[in-house]
Amino acid sequence: MNRSGAESDKRTAVEVTKDKNGIGQVVLRNPRGASARVSLHGGQVLSWRTEHDEELLFTSSKAIFKPPKAVRGGIPICFPQFGSRGLLEQHGFARNKIWVIDKNPPLLHPNDSNGKAYIDLLLKPSEEDMKVWPHSFEFRLRVSLAEDGYLTMISRIRNINCKPFSFSFAYRTYISISDISEVRVEGLETFDYLDNLCDKERFTEQGDALTFESEVDRVYLSSSDVIAVLDHERKRTFTIRREGLPDVGVWNPWEKTSKSIADFGDEEYKRMLCVDGAAVEKPITLRPGEEWTGRLELSVVPST
Repeated sequence: MNRSGAESDKRTAVEVTKDKNGIGQVVLRNPRGASARVSLHGGQVLSWRTEHDEELLFTSSKAIFKPPKAVRGGIPICFPQFGSRGLLEQHGFARNKIWVIDKNPPLLHPNDSNGKAYIDLLLKPSEEDMKVWPHSFEFRLRVSLAEDGYLTMISRIRNINCKPFSFSFAYRTYISISDISEVRVEGLETFDYLDNLCDKERFTEQGDALTFESEVDRVYLSSSDVIAVLDHERKRTFTIRREGLPDVGVWNPWEKTSKSIADFGDEEYKRMLCVDGAAVEKPITLRPGEEWTGRLELSVVPST
């Protein structure tokens, strides 16, 4: 999983463990002490911590860690459907399935391996999945933690069907914040968005940054490749870089909707914000044998 030799073992660590329900988890550590924890339930990143042991992702205190329920928090993977835009269950089935560790992944660019702690996971459809979405695919996911603490997720989805299929996709990224009223999102100004609170009607972002005073559930379309989330109180800025993911989902349920979500605390909306790298408006279509790659890179830096 890492470069061979004792040299790389000192630098990075990949540890396979189990959670209290017996589900496999992989802990990635870099030499400075930053870490990421990935569950085989959903191929979901559940934790991403700085070298000072600060948690950067939000997970609800009421989250359910038992399949088939997806975990509320971290970075669930929405595939082959985002939200309720289709006939499948909300956000598709990939986040509810048990993935396996891919022992022989196809090669990636050396930059995606060198000096990084990483794990490769694989999802193939079960007979049950084929009944609801009758397409054969291989979904390979690499999660890596670099020396500088950057967290990268690379999804590669291949059509092994004899006919084309289409899907939508998102990395639903629950960011941990100090207070939703103190946060601003930059990089979405002037872009069009679909507002899920207004029957997916299309609007154009007028503000020079996105701030929050009520429920927000939007998909920004073909927006800039880099989005910044500024948390004034914690004096830190998250940077979200995307490749192959033209759209950005932004969600905060605010007070009223929070109370209607069983696995979410009534007041927890104040401490989380979802900012997703996504491909929603124009579904991805793969012909037989074709492969799509979607990449998300998350970093965090101190800010004033």
